[in-house]
Amino acid sequence: MNNNITSSRLALVAAVTMTAGASALPAQVKYDSTKTQIVFLGTGTPFPDPQRAGPSLAIVVNGASYIVDAGPGIVRRARQAAMSGVAALKQPNLKRVFITHLHSDHTLGLPDLMYTPWVIHRLDPLEVYGPPGIAAMVHHIQEAYKEDNDIRINGLERQDTTGNVINAHEVTGGIIYKDKNVTVTAFPVPHGSWKYSFGYKFQTADRTIVVSGDTRPSDNVSSACNGCDVLVHEVYTEQGYQQSDSSWRQYIRSFHTSTKELAEVATKGRARLLILTHQMWFGDSTDTETSMLAELHKLYRGRVVSAHDLDIF
Repeated sequence: MNNNITSSRLALVAAVTMTAGASALPAQVKYDSTKTQIVFLGTGTPFPDPQRAGPSLAIVVNGASYIVDAGPGIVRRARQAAMSGVAALKQPNLKRVFITHLHSDHTLGLPDLMYTPWVIHRLDPLEVYGPPGIAAMVHHIQEAYKEDNDIRINGLERQDTTGNVINAHEVTGGIIYKDKNVTVTAFPVPHGSWKYSFGYKFQTADRTIVVSGDTRPSDNVSSACNGCDVLVHEVYTEQGYQQSDSSWRQYIRSFHTSTKELAEVATKGRARLLILTHQMWFGDSTDTETSMLAELHKLYRGRVVSAHDLDIF
């Protein structure tokens, strides 16, 4: 999401973000290690809301975690989840991440994910999957922390030399990862002027989960879902759109999905559960999470919930 907005709009976004957080609707379920579940590590946008870390979620299955996106703050959110009993999100278990696109709000936590778990004794390399450009990003981060790594390895800490290894995998679509727990399929989505942006489909023994990433309405999302158990999708309100100026409306339409458009996407996809994340409120103080859900309920007959950090589904 582009955060190039006027100071007056920034103040307005701040106000409605806090209002939206105050109207949070309970959605969390208990962690169950016998099932595939989704743990939301961050549900935010570029706006630095302390209640919402940058965009990220983890799919956890059989004690393993599969992270989607690396917004700022997610490593500490993972620590919070681990302290609450989600063992798959202990620091040494943060070993895989799937980046949807290279916007800063989705990647500013990547250096943290690369090195903090290593410092806290991750022994395995971090596998990073993402669009073309992710390898260059990883390389530049490695160069930036080269001296840090040298001091930690060769200084008094005597850190291991395996957990700081980062393997970048550039994807273009199709099945990109498979192990005994999950098959991951990448599919392209349209996100404004980005040449490469992806959604991801995770198939486990008991669940099919589709994560849209940032996108304007796309039949690729509906096709990937195709009766999926869970569709995780970004969204903004029609109210916020109507209350925005013409230039901002052009940006919103090109990069993101409205409640009205999402109702159509989820209906076509026959999602059994629709989960909202990366929620955007661009309107006045009445443009809240409650109004967002009300807009969707008028147009969408399926189950829908709005996610918050550390929610589990």
